Amino acid sequence: MDLKLKNKVVMITGASRGIGKAIAMGFAAEGAGLSICGRTPETLQATADEIRKQGTEIFSQTADVTNGADAEAFVNATIGHFGRIDVLINNVGGSRRTPTLDISDQEWHDMLDLNAISAARMSRLVIPTMKKHGCGVIIMISSIFGRESGGHITYNAGKAAEIALAKSLAQEQARDNIRVNSVAPGSILFPGGGWDRKQKADPEGIAVFVKSDLPFGRFGTPEEIADVVVFLASERASWVSGACINVDGCQSRSNI
Repeated sequence: MDLKLKNKVVMITGASRGIGKAIAMGFAAEGAGLSICGRTPETLQATADEIRKQGTEIFSQTADVTNGADAEAFVNATIGHFGRIDVLINNVGGSRRTPTLDISDQEWHDMLDLNAISAARMSRLVIPTMKKHGCGVIIMISSIFGRESGGHITYNAGKAAEIALAKSLAQEQARDNIRVNSVAPGSILFPGGGWDRKQKADPEGIAVFVKSDLPFGRFGTPEEIADVVVFLASERASWVSGACINVDGCQSRSNI
């Protein structure tokens, strides 16, 4: 299936490892040009070098997109390099396990910024160039715990806000031929990730979790998320907008 992504310019936040890196690899395999960012220069450079070996044109910049100046500089530099941005993948996110009654106002602000406001910021910065070129795609990497309870309270709130943001943007931007969707991964295992750390710290407890909560008896992989994201960004998904797609091996419990 030709996804018609060759030479499209794809911007991915938090792309130096895990799901973000797998998404970048997926678009590179389709011949897209890539702009990626991350907060750790060494990890970001290693990922950029790995992708560049495939013959992919890639621009990388160290940036923390929860910082407005960093986000704006990243977008401007990408447009300066490629001249346009066709696809934005808002992949940045994360959680802290602070007990609910101990969460400060500042931590609430930090977690909402990390999981939702940064996505709104990046979308706001990128939409004008998409409008200029007559089309665009924005995809939020949310979580099944943005759709239902189960994660930590600040993570749930931030990821739910991200899904709502995607829906609202999809309705607002449709007349400018910009599609917006969200993807809700379940529990994904990759080196250095949260589930990897938990598994190393408590292998027996995680084995019980896998048996009781993951119907296929295993964690998902970043590549399984990337495959869905790449398809959603393509013209083959031209009539999909305002949707939230679970990619979780039936881990979630909601009927919708």
